[in-house]
Amino acid sequence: MVDHGRTSGWKSFWDHGGWWRALLLVAAYALVYQGFGLVSGLAGGRFIDSDDLFGTAESVFFALALPILLGGLALLAFVWSVRWLREIFGPQPVGGNWWMWIAVPLVVIPIVLRVVGTEWTSYSVSVVLVTLVTGVFIGFAEELLTRGLAVNLLRRGGFGERAVVLLSSMLFALLHSVNVLTGQPPLTVAITVVYAFGFGAMMYLVLRVTGNIVWPMLLHAATDPTTMLATGGLDAHGDTAGSAALIAFAGLFNFVYIAAAVLAVFLVRGRVGNGAEGLSR
Repeated sequence: MVDHGRTSGWKSFWDHGGWWRALLLVAAYALVYQGFGLVSGLAGGRFIDSDDLFGTAESVFFALALPILLGGLALLAFVWSVRWLREIFGPQPVGGNWWMWIAVPLVVIPIVLRVVGTEWTSYSVSVVLVTLVTGVFIGFAEELLTRGLAVNLLRRGGFGERAVVLLSSMLFALLHSVNVLTGQPPLTVAITVVYAFGFGAMMYLVLRVTGNIVWPMLLHAATDPTTMLATGGLDAHGDTAGSAALIAFAGLFNFVYIAAAVLAVFLVRGRVGNGAEGLSR
């Protein structure tokens, strides 16, 4: 039981949870992340090749890896500040159903297809390694924010799991809308947002059925770098840098995610008892 007499105003504010606090946190992170991107650009701008982002390891590091690393550390500091380490990284308070396992092969299969279909000789070893490490940073930060903190805030607000999967996936999708600020075409960003909603729902199902946030972090960490190296760009779903047939087939899973996400919203059941009080025990 939380000792309310010793709970700070900061922790008490977040302990109440709710959808608007989750939205506030995601929006704050998006702003902070953009700030880290500017700092990283100033620090290593001479190394970033905007025409060939994956041309050198330094370009990948300063353009992608460093901002998301700083963002992940900021989120970890937030988790520590509200004393939710056990809630976020411990066992899930509500179990999963057998059908939720379908999310695992749906995510793993396209990863394998991209690994096989990518023209690895198009990249130096250092670029591949830094990109894979970047994927670890992305998986950690984005899952910590949306399947960790946002899900926890929604549960603390008293939402049932059907609302949790819907709202947390929407927040994950909205998080990717800030890509328009980096100069990406609005249509590409819109497609990415829709895909992100479906992928976010898959990560929620993985979270539920495995019972620990580490597993969606790992699957997410494998998805983003293999996508970037296979397609030759960030959030690019068209041009390929390897076997067009295999990578195009992997891309079809984006539509499967969306359909599965809609179905999941109707099938998901469960509720963490007593909301914030139940999670505080």
